[in-house]
Amino acid sequence: MKIICVIPARYASSRFPYKPLAEINGKAMIWWVYSHCKDVSCFNEVYVATDNIKIRKKCQDFGAKVIMTSPNHETATDRLYEVSKKIEADLFVMVNGDEPLLTKKDIIKCIPKEIDTNSFFVSNLMTDFNNPVEVVDTSNLKIVTNDRGLALFISRSPIPYPKGDMNYIYHKFVGVGVFTKKALDFYHKTPRGIIEKIEENDSFRFIENQMPIYYINAHCKSLSVDTPKDIFEVEKILRKKLLKN
Repeated sequence: MKIICVIPARYASSRFPYKPLAEINGKAMIWWVYSHCKDVSCFNEVYVATDNIKIRKKCQDFGAKVIMTSPNHETATDRLYEVSKKIEADLFVMVNGDEPLLTKKDIIKCIPKEIDTNSFFVSNLMTDFNNPVEVVDTSNLKIVTNDRGLALFISRSPIPYPKGDMNYIYHKFVGVGVFTKKALDFYHKTPRGIIEKIEENDSFRFIENQMPIYYINAHCKSLSVDTPKDIFEVEKILRKKLLKN
């Protein structure tokens, strides 16, 4: 089974332009993500998919393979679909370029050991919220699944609301997803639904059409870099890890 990893790295982030090139402990954020992905032994190849020549040059400087993609993509999954038209593979693993804390032991948790690669399959990672303040933060996506990990709803609001029981651990989105080619084709051919437009979350491309999308709890430390202030916190965590090791 051929598995490739794709790291979307776009330039035009409204809150943080050139985010993939932001320095974290002296290295570009995209270097951290790429280095962790290269540690995953089941990946046949790791590619950075970008729409910007400065990001391409930085990645090529540290030896990364780069695929140039359209600057007009609305989502990272759109960018991944474009890559799937250029590179043949059985599974496409997307690791978001703003997740510098994720390591190989986290990334592999949503990759199935056995699968019919001609079937529809989508899986993603989530993890537990440890801080209640993060639960009410609208920049964090809250994931609700059934007991089999099947996604029921995703929202920026704190869901489910604890009316009948307080004994619940909230789960947040982690930027790793696995797709078969059939799933990416479905995504590309299916128009955006009303909930996807409202929540601005492309997982609803599947949920609104009753296509199964699974979330696996990685129980990992995740902090996506959305604004420059997140860099400081990520640097602290990485320094602690380096000192511990």
